[in-house]
Amino acid sequence: MDWKIELLSVPVVDVDRAIAFYVDQVGFHLDHDHTVSEEIRFVQLTPPGSACSILVGGLTDMPAGSQKGIQVVIADADAAREHLLANGVACSEVDEQPWGRFVYFSDPEGNAWALQQVALG
Repeated sequence: MDWKIELLSVPVVDVDRAIAFYVDQVGFHLDHDHTVSEEIRFVQLTPPGSACSILVGGLTDMPAGSQKGIQVVIADADAAREHLLANGVACSEVDEQPWGRFVYFSDPEGNAWALQQVALG
């Protein structure tokens, strides 16, 4: 039996700012932007090549900026870092570890991400 993670909630206060950040700067695809009610707006974004998406807006009990440690596997940490920097995203230097090479960044709300180039060997 397969268990597939398809959607993670990333809590934000400003949904439009989150869309601009994730789409225009990071490069995610905007899949859905649907207003459910005055209090609820469902926005789904997907990283390029990913089977798992994120939800900004929607219902969550998590405070904005509290999602920490979402990890995304990438092919090239140096290229990913250059992409982020070229699009105005503050990020770490490449962190070399025996199990991979990492680049870290946060969205405007403080939700933290790790990009991992998996170590081959």
